[in-house]
Amino acid sequence: MTDALELDALWEDFHRVVNMTSQELATWLRVSDADEETEPLPDQAGPPIGQHVLAILQKRRTDLTDDDIRVMYDVVDTVTAEADLENEPEAEAEQTRRRHQLMTIGHDPLRP
Repeated sequence: MTDALELDALWEDFHRVVNMTSQELATWLRVSDADEETEPLPDQAGPPIGQHVLAILQKRRTDLTDDDIRVMYDVVDTVTAEADLENEPEAEAEQTRRRHQLMTIGHDPLRP
């Protein structure tokens, strides 16, 4: 288990990199998962990690599970790694694809 200081730092890092609200993330997961003919149920929209991030955003720090902590580390690591790639030139389609992937875990790279 993570000690209190480490958990505090992780909580702050997670909420710094996840710059979408739970409502924005829930809407994005529904929109990104919908197609022309169907739309998933709200609680089933998006990939499992996106759903997990959404669940974490709705929790208090004291209610976190070990699985939540693992996902929080994964999200912070993913966003941090992507931030290192932001300055590399790439096609607009690739930028859009990367942005949409990050938005699935609650990070919109176009926001400050």
